[in-house]
Amino acid sequence: MSFWAYILRCADNSYYTGHTDNLEKRIGEHQAVEIEGYTFTRLPVALVFSQEFPSREEAKACERQIKGWSRRKKEALMRGDWAEVSRLARKKHPSTVRPFDKLRTHGSG
Repeated sequence: MSFWAYILRCADNSYYTGHTDNLEKRIGEHQAVEIEGYTFTRLPVALVFSQEFPSREEAKACERQIKGWSRRKKEALMRGDWAEVSRLARKKHPSTVRPFDKLRTHGSG
């Protein structure tokens, strides 16, 4: 079974980050207003990034990490601009290795 970390762009141009075990179904739930919370009043939403993981723990760790990132860093991730992601990471955490660093070995989705 696969798990996903994902980012949605909301109608107000903000970003929502989550994780799930069924990406297509989860996006449909957001769009159908079946999930109360952040996206509920910010529809429609569009999937702008997703990454597959082998375990829920890894997907959830990735979600938590992304939620702590600046908008610029999230947008660099969405573009696949790893040099900019790394540059922005060094500004705050020069020696920290985070779970999201495994993405390079998993590829992007």
